[in-house]
Amino acid sequence: MAPSFNEGDWLLFYTGPGQRRGSGLIGKVVLIVKSPELLIVKRVLRINESSKKSGAITYWVEGDNKSGSTDSRNWGEVSDKEIVGLLLFRYHRSAKN
Repeated sequence: MAPSFNEGDWLLFYTGPGQRRGSGLIGKVVLIVKSPELLIVKRVLRINESSKKSGAITYWVEGDNKSGSTDSRNWGEVSDKEIVGLLLFRYHRSAKN
């Protein structure tokens, strides 16, 4: 399966207050900060239900290209604080000939 986003695509993320949290993120594409130098784009698949009770919500995220993606299957769940943006839209630039 090919990735949903390709080299050259422009992605616009909402990073302001009032972003959806909790179950509102399931199925959504989000921007994740794993370190100051590393921004990651992944899709939220589920919420760790036990984390909701403790107040520190964690999410399971995966890339759309299952065979070629580094995601929660490699580095585990991401915390609510690591999710910094919600995808609004993609501008797909046409390939140059």
